[in-house]
Order: sequence, then C-alpha cells, then structure tokens
Amino acid sequence: MKTKSIVQTAAALLLLTFNSTGFTQGSLTPPGAPEPTMKSLDQIEARTAITNTSTLVTITQPGSYYLTHNITISAGDAIDINANDVTLDLNGFTLFSNEAAPTGTGILLGNNVTDVNIRNGHIRGGVTYSGGVYSGSGFAYGITYSGLGPTNILISGVSVMGCLVFGIDLWVNSTTVESCKVATVGSIGINARHVYNSSGYQCGGNGIFAEVADNCEATSTGAFAFFAYNANNCSGTCSGGGIGLEANTAMNCIGTCYGNGDGLDTFTANNCYGYANSSGTGLAASQTATGCYGSSVTGTGLSAVTANNCYGVSGYNGSPSPGHGLYASQIATGSFGQSYGSGTGLWGYNIAIGCYGISVTGTGIRANILNSCVGSSYLFNNKYNMP
Repeated sequence: MKTKSIVQTAAALLLLTFNSTGFTQGSLTPPGAPEPTMKSLDQIEARTAITNTSTLVTITQPGSYYLTHNITISAGDAIDINANDVTLDLNGFTLFSNEAAPTGTGILLGNNVTDVNIRNGHIRGGVTYSGGVYSGSGFAYGITYSGLGPTNILISGVSVMGCLVFGIDLWVNSTTVESCKVATVGSIGINARHVYNSSGYQCGGNGIFAEVADNCEATSTGAFAFFAYNANNCSGTCSGGGIGLEANTAMNCIGTCYGNGDGLDTFTANNCYGYANSSGTGLAASQTATGCYGSSVTGTGLSAVTANNCYGVSGYNGSPSPGHGLYASQIATGSFGQSYGSGTGLWGYNIAIGCYGISVTGTGIRANILNSCVGSSYLFNNKYNMP
C-alpha cells in the first residue's frame, strides 16, 4: 500500500512540472475558414478545349488548345491555324477525312504564321497505293501551309496516313519534325529543315526531304526516296529509277535503289552502304568515301574520287557483270574491289595503295601507280613493294 502511494505521488509531481513549464493544451478553435490548397487546371496550364467532332476548327488567337474527341470531316480542312504562338495538342485523337475527291488539309497553317507547336495525334485519310497509282478518299495534305512559309514550327509525335499529296509539308524556315510517321502519300512524306527520328513510308516522292536528318527512314515508290544536306544514321529505299539516299554529307547511312538508279549518292560518305539493283552505282561519292561498302548488280559497286578502306562489288551473288567493283578517280587506299564479270575489280585511276582487286574475266587491279597491292591480274605504269 505504501508503494502505491509513492507512485501516485510521483505521477502528480510530474504532471505539475509539465503544467508549470508550458506544456499546456492549446486552443481547439480553428484560426479561420478553410481555404483551398490545390491549384486549378487553368493555374497549372491554361488550355482551351476543342469539342468539335465534324466541322472545321479555326484558331485565330494565340494560346494552348487540345482535342477532346476525334474529328471527322466530309470536305475541306479539319483545323486551320491563323494565329501565331499556338500550341495544339491532338491529345491522342485523330483527324479523319472521307472526302471523295481530296482537296482539304488535316491541319493548315495560315500565311506566314510563327511559333506553332503541334503534337501527339493522328491524321488519317483513305488514300491507298496500287499499281503505281495513289487514289482514294481523304485529305490531300496532312499538315501544310498557305501563302508564305511558316517559321519556328515544331511537329512532334504525329502520324499521317493515306493522303493524296503531301504528308507533312513545312518547307525550310526554321521548322522541325521529330518522332513523326508518314505512310502512303502521293508525293513527299516529310518536308522540313530539321527531321529527327521520323519515317516516310510508301511515298510517291521523297519520303524525307530535309536540310538535316538524323535517325530517319524513307521509302519511295518513285525516283528519289531520301534527300538531305546532312544525313546521319538514315536509310532510303526507292523502287523507281532514281536514288535511294542523296546527301551532301552522309554518315552511317544506307541507300538502296531497286530501279535503274544509284543506291546512295553523296559528296562525302563515312561508314555508309549503297546497293543498286540494276546498272546504277551502289555508292557514289563525288569527293571522299571512308569505310564504305557499295554493291551493284551490273554497274559499279562503289565510286569515289578518294576511297579509303572501302569495299566495292559488281555482280550480285556472283552473277556476271561488266561493271567495276570499286573505282577511285584519284586515289584508293586500303580498299578491296571485285567484279564478277569483265569489269575491273579495283581501279585506282591515279594511285592505289595497299589495295586488293579481283575480276573473273577483266583486270583484277589497275592504276597508274600501284603500291603494295595484290590482284588477280594487274594493269599499271609503275609499281612499288610488289612482285
């Protein structure tokens, strides 16, 4: 009993100490009316919803807009943008057209508009390709402009399919297309100054037409599949007579032509591959080819002014060919050429150094000066470091 009394006394003293040093209960009355603590959507990103489902949308004021539904058009355009400083989020939705004789555009940029971003959606028509002809209902153009060309335009994450003329047509005034896909259009697939991580498939004209292209792919049913001033990690394939990929400078690129044309044409090629299915040149570099491979069925496999560490073959899978395996109009170094017919295996017109050439019925290797070279047969004026 005394022990219990001592414990009770200690607890009372401890409570008294807490109360005397300020550990008292505060007021339970709220300081004022409750206030919202979350921001509204307009405070985070002010955007205007586009709720149309079947009529033309015309944007005349700067701002941010987004789709809430698919839009299906029976004639003309789906969206016209006639203002600067516009962001249009397709929001994963699709612009459709079922116009029997296509004249309209999925998204039309007005005269000389600037600073427009279009992203994240689809533009669809019913145009198909068969027997060399593009026909069907839908849009004439996926994205294009009227009047003077647009400036500071970004198109990203948009797919375009089944248009009678162009897919994405922006010309070259500071315009960028990235992560977009275009398929089955009657003319150019993508036309912009900068094109990244994009593709143009089954296009009547260039699948890609750009000043700078990176990580892109294009196929054309016509003469030219891919054109860029600078192309990096790109590929182009044409089925008509023309060029698979054409560029001023090509790096890590592939060009293929299944018609009577060249696989890859460029001024300077680095680590590139070109193939011609007929009499065209597999890879043609009007200046320098380095670390490249070219193959042609009956034409020249690889042609360059200067060829360094390159490989050229004429005669696919051993089929007879009159073409040259590798032709360098000035100098060939560390290169290999082979002709499966009467052509020259490797022809370094002026100098061949450390090269190897084979021909079935023609000359294995030839040059004005041969230095440290090996061939199935030789044609030269001077030789060094050779038997």
